[in-house]
Amino acid sequence: MGQLRFKAIELAQSRNPIDVKETNKRSEIFGKNVFNESTMRQYLTKEALKGVMSAIEHGKKIDRKIANQVSSAMKEWALSKGVTHYTHWFQPLTGATAEKHDAFFETIGGGLAIERFDGDQLAQQEPDASSFPSGGIRNTFEARGYTAWDPTSPAFIYGTTLCIPTIFVAYTGEALDNKTPLLKALHAVDKAATEVCKYFDKNVKKVTSSLGWEQEYFLVDKALAGSRPDITLTGRTLLGHSPAKGQQLDDHYFGSIPSRALNFMRDLETESMLLGIPVKTRHNEVAPNQFELAPIFEECNLAVDHNSLLMDIMGKVASRHNFKILLHEKPFAGVNGSGKHNNWSLSTDTGINLLGPGKTPMSNLQFLTFFINTIKAVYNYEELLRAAIASASNDHRLGANEAPPAIISVFIGEQLSKVLDELEGVTKGKLSPEEKTELKLNVVGKIPDVLLDNTDRNRTSPFAFTGNKFEFRAVGSSANCANPMTVLNSIVAKQLKDFKLEVDALIDEKGLKKDEAIFNVLREYIKSLKNILFEGNGYSEEWEKEAKKRGLSNNKTTPKALKARISKKAIELFEEMDVMSRVEIEARYEIEIEEYTMRIQIESRVLGDIAGNHVVPTAVRYQNMLIENVSGLKEIFDNNFEKYASEQILLIEKISEHIEAIHSKIDEMIAARKEANKIENAVAKAEAYCFKVKPFFDEIRYHCDKLELMVDDEIWPLTKYRELLFTR
Repeated sequence: MGQLRFKAIELAQSRNPIDVKETNKRSEIFGKNVFNESTMRQYLTKEALKGVMSAIEHGKKIDRKIANQVSSAMKEWALSKGVTHYTHWFQPLTGATAEKHDAFFETIGGGLAIERFDGDQLAQQEPDASSFPSGGIRNTFEARGYTAWDPTSPAFIYGTTLCIPTIFVAYTGEALDNKTPLLKALHAVDKAATEVCKYFDKNVKKVTSSLGWEQEYFLVDKALAGSRPDITLTGRTLLGHSPAKGQQLDDHYFGSIPSRALNFMRDLETESMLLGIPVKTRHNEVAPNQFELAPIFEECNLAVDHNSLLMDIMGKVASRHNFKILLHEKPFAGVNGSGKHNNWSLSTDTGINLLGPGKTPMSNLQFLTFFINTIKAVYNYEELLRAAIASASNDHRLGANEAPPAIISVFIGEQLSKVLDELEGVTKGKLSPEEKTELKLNVVGKIPDVLLDNTDRNRTSPFAFTGNKFEFRAVGSSANCANPMTVLNSIVAKQLKDFKLEVDALIDEKGLKKDEAIFNVLREYIKSLKNILFEGNGYSEEWEKEAKKRGLSNNKTTPKALKARISKKAIELFEEMDVMSRVEIEARYEIEIEEYTMRIQIESRVLGDIAGNHVVPTAVRYQNMLIENVSGLKEIFDNNFEKYASEQILLIEKISEHIEAIHSKIDEMIAARKEANKIENAVAKAEAYCFKVKPFFDEIRYHCDKLELMVDDEIWPLTKYRELLFTR
């Protein structure tokens, strides 16, 4: 195994940067492999184009005649680009994407064949759903599931396959994917936000949720990664002593991008541009060999699809460059993990960002309305928002002095906090002319100027306002954005709906004018929001104590956090907003709790294997070498040999202690795992793995990492951190 490690290191060090040809103008290739509006105008009839655009912009159903025209045009376009197959591309509850390729080719008898793709094949397919997680929605032997075309996300070509984004539902109609609830949540927030917008502009007919994700990742040489069973099977290192140099000098962050990594980035950007993914930013992140890319904001559904597609592409492009991409939230101990900041906002079909202050007091009152309601939504459902980003891998990262803590709080900055304080002092009921002038000119009117000086960002805040958007920073790097975006848009939709009911009641029952009613409701909200607003250090013990006093949750583990998923409050929310049924909610909870258990189970088995079958035998081998050395010294120096062999003897003793501890802890871990496996209740089993099995990981690792420092480097079996993180 040690020889394999050194061969991998030699191979990694000998590689030359791969030269990637690229056009100087990304705009020239952007969307070339996408059946977007520009392509549709070339291939579709006016009737078909109108039908598709109505479906995209207004959610109108596409009839079968139009579907036939669209499928024919798609086929013609795809064949012109060398495509041979098509697939319904969907996002099952595994967190990844799925596809089943079918050829356009069909026989027609007489030894003849044609390329065929009609409206039925475009609109709906029936993939085998038996092996996808359903959370009890259907029996294992019931294989029927349906994929249905989502025209709001354009079809694209990857390789020689036409990929058609779809939803995925069970035979009985329940959603078996991440996209369906997201689309429903986006519809809910559109409806609720549009109604509120009419207080300020009667011309608003649609509100769109936008998302800009920031994807962090590690690049590791493929040969080196292949020499580590833990990276191969779990996506992270379960063992490994920290190198002398890590990230402490801060010399990697925003530094010069290594040429080999830059070539990968260029290739990835080219692939992304062809697929219409508007990637714009690239840079080194904090940890060695850690990087980030970010796109231009897009409509939320499309942005989620693009991020899911990108994560798949990243692995394929990385392999071409002899890299392995690591999207695990914490692949290396002792250096920063990876997240995926979700930048979220709402905008109208009239071109207004509802979280961006305007030039007039009225537009700023609109800004305050959506700003405060968003904070209120987060406060009301902070536990559910925490549950939306819960996973075995993200548990390693949250609160680890590199990412936001598990306590959900909102950062808005000192200046906006002062604005809210002033609004809180608004007189209840009707406003005098002087009060209206003071509010509109001196408080609300100055918001754009306030934001010019409100550029500081609290990196420890899970949910922060950053000028014209909210940034949900606690999302994990490997996560599908659909989950947190479904929750965020649902809770905001619910809050805006409640807000409108309260405002209308004041107008109808109390006789207040519209502005007075809005100010009165916002004033009451601000009073209740004090507990969720926090400007300080989210990592401090003081904040944990303070958050507890404020009644905020601190669910540090996934089994605990996920319980909010099936709370009465959550079920009522999703049912009222028509986003998910109780059956769908409970199914997702069961799937996520079982996935947690399986991931910890896999890591436990891999750790036991590496520690018991790789580390211990190597330590014994080295110990035998030391024993031979001591025996030789005894022959030479006889009774005086201890003077020359004392260090070796001490080392032999220490190695024995660590070997014994490893064996002992592995046995205890296996026993705990066996006991956990006997538990039939999924929640109790997950908790057993979390609190009874997982604690052994750090104990076993401690002794293995100590042996790494003692055993001869020439025979150590595992590629070390200094080699994984610093090999270019």
